[in-house]
Amino acid sequence: MNVTKKNLFKRQITLPEIGEIGQQKLQDASVLVVGCGGLGSPVAVYLASSGIGKIHLVDFDFVDISNLHRQVFYSLDDVGKSKVAVLSAFIKKRAPFTEVSFTTKPITKENVFDLISEFDIVVDGTDSLPTKYLLNDACVLKNKPLVYGSLYKFDGYVASFNVLQKDGSYSANLRDAFPEIATDIPNCSEAGTMNSIVGMIATQQVNEVLKLITGIGKPLANELLIYNSLQNTQLKMKLKSKFLKDKIAKLFKMQTYFDAACTVQNSDWQISSEDLRVKLNDSDIELIAVLSNLKLPFKVHQTIPIHQFDAEKFDVDYTKTYVMVCQRGFNSYKATKLLKKKYPKLNVLNLSGGISSYNK
Repeated sequence: MNVTKKNLFKRQITLPEIGEIGQQKLQDASVLVVGCGGLGSPVAVYLASSGIGKIHLVDFDFVDISNLHRQVFYSLDDVGKSKVAVLSAFIKKRAPFTEVSFTTKPITKENVFDLISEFDIVVDGTDSLPTKYLLNDACVLKNKPLVYGSLYKFDGYVASFNVLQKDGSYSANLRDAFPEIATDIPNCSEAGTMNSIVGMIATQQVNEVLKLITGIGKPLANELLIYNSLQNTQLKMKLKSKFLKDKIAKLFKMQTYFDAACTVQNSDWQISSEDLRVKLNDSDIELIAVLSNLKLPFKVHQTIPIHQFDAEKFDVDYTKTYVMVCQRGFNSYKATKLLKKKYPKLNVLNLSGGISSYNK
């Protein structure tokens, strides 16, 4: 089949606001997509389909069966495979003019500048608050626009942060909306989400990227769009640029941007769902949930939200084996580490994969 840019992008080029000049701008652009789940996977596919010349995907995760209800570019056959490898192969089949590459390592404070330096625009498709702030702060320090997307149950949030203005200044960033990283907000796997709001926010992010590259329309700069899918209502939170580069540079030096979901877990501190089922009623097993809103398939002895978890105040019993539990095994592993650091000889185990794994 003879595929040319003119016939592939005909409907888009027909728009007088885009035309061949705008299409060439898209071809010349490069975009970094961090997170290839519910937001990042459709963002990447739509951007490639729009004619973005270079896309780099970042995600360390693998396709899980629970992803498929909202991550529609993965299939049952892809379960267990690398998300970025599957998504890259999908894009290559439909976007011949897009160069797509990927990284399977988590984005961290140590590698973030190397990753963002080669790209015109960074898209945040993650569900990790520390990573969102890491991307925001790095983009501010390196003068990169960041297209932000976030979800909470039926609400979605979109903004274009750190956009160069006509006067040479930069628009507001994430810290102008939410100055500090919240510690008690559950992610999508813990709070739940409907697939429709995920798709809506992802395409809003695509829309922002296309506007920024082509120069048409009005990007969501200096404002945060908040959309509620149940009521079909939206509002725009006006933002003022107060967290400037010098202030964020100081914060960047101080913060670790640590996310337990992005760390390699000690295999010696794990208990599988199968083993826990066998030992569930043993008298020496004590179960502790570190999230208060969990729907549990078994009773726990204590519930201590992770943001309130203090190993110093933990009443230990060395005859017990403590099993820490959360939705996906990340916050519970954090609690496990805290206890093992304080009480190295205490028997503490993390439910590997969390309740999500136990319920399968």
